[in-house]
Amino acid sequence: METKFVSLQTSIPGPKSQELINKRNAYVPKGVGNSAPVFVEEAEGALIRDVDGNVLLDFAGAIGTLNAGHRPAEVVEAIKAQLDKYIHTCFHVAMYEPYVALCEKLSEITPGTFAKKTILLNSGAEAVENAVKIARKYTGKPGIVSFSRGFHGRTLLGMSLTSKVKPYKFQMGPFAPATYKAKFPYPLHRPEGMTEEAYAKFCVDQFEDFLYTEVAPEELAAVIMEPVQGEGGFIVPHKDFVQGIYQICRKHNILFIADEVQTGFGRTGTMFASTQFDIEPDIITMSKSLAAGMPISAVTGRAEIMDAPNPGEIGGTYGGSPLGCVAALAVIEMMERENLPERSNKIGEMITATFEKLRQHVPIIAEVRGLGSMCAIELLDPATKQPMKDFTAAFTKKLCERGVITLSAGVHGNVIRFLVPLVISDEQLEEGLQIMTGLMSEMYQNLLAEV
Repeated sequence: METKFVSLQTSIPGPKSQELINKRNAYVPKGVGNSAPVFVEEAEGALIRDVDGNVLLDFAGAIGTLNAGHRPAEVVEAIKAQLDKYIHTCFHVAMYEPYVALCEKLSEITPGTFAKKTILLNSGAEAVENAVKIARKYTGKPGIVSFSRGFHGRTLLGMSLTSKVKPYKFQMGPFAPATYKAKFPYPLHRPEGMTEEAYAKFCVDQFEDFLYTEVAPEELAAVIMEPVQGEGGFIVPHKDFVQGIYQICRKHNILFIADEVQTGFGRTGTMFASTQFDIEPDIITMSKSLAAGMPISAVTGRAEIMDAPNPGEIGGTYGGSPLGCVAALAVIEMMERENLPERSNKIGEMITATFEKLRQHVPIIAEVRGLGSMCAIELLDPATKQPMKDFTAAFTKKLCERGVITLSAGVHGNVIRFLVPLVISDEQLEEGLQIMTGLMSEMYQNLLAEV
């Protein structure tokens, strides 16, 4: 097909990218995974130009980091202006105003009208680590419950809370004690004949039973939940389930931590996914799209909870970098001004409509799901209902070769997820979707021919 935005001057990878891949293989550990076999020369909005001059559409958004797009002008200007003042003083040594301004802003925009306080850090995993430390300090209890298929980072505690074994945990134990995993709903696997509401209640009942069979509520400091699971496959639970767990936490004085590292900043159609489930988390963790690619994260929570640690018990040398702070403030202003959360809903509607239509002709698409533009399609063999991991991997590889970068997800690697920048134009999105649907139809027909 003719394309207006995708422009392929060479095969993927091109010769310059391949030369750099060879050097990467010589000097970078193989454990540092890479999805797209390209080296980037320049990026803007939803487009990436590689070192060979190929222009690709970015539907991966640096794993959900670029809701505001590559290099938003106001963010670039804010960073440049900050560079002319100071780069880093360490907030623990000499304080700076952008840190406090961002904490104030996050207190305003996160769910809940109660008094809040915020600590700024470097990454999503670090935010999760500190949220747990703060919860334990405040409650005086050790236990933390996370959920099956959940992902909370690659640090020791992050791995301990994460459910997917390969590639995140295999042969890397032992893990942190006093961490427990409860069952999370998987609506696609809901028992036949059971309504969504009944299934949500069944899963809540399972959690209540979990508090009798696995760990007593008196020993639990917090429950941590992604309102919509990310690495686990973009699983959207029924509102009744999230509400049910939230109310159980209230009943037993267990803190509720919402991990919004991937769901935050407009991805699900509101600034934070928690809003759509009508919950006000005691603590919320943020990172990824907070600052359009600058490494910064945050933990915001009820003021009395956040004040539990004593001076020096939480923090870090680079936490709340001035460059990250001014970038984040510019991102939030841009999102509010341009109403990017609402734009996310429009993007999600276009994606789901496209693949629901394709699903009528390509039955390996078992489900099209999502909230806002946090959308995914799951691929199953229609006859056996088994996950189509190899097909998914081949699809994302060939799709990149045709100029669209995407990522897989799910514990079986059979989910294709969408994390397109929210600044993408309708034309760009439609072109990428055309390339995707054309390739999937082609590969499905080839699959039928092989049978």
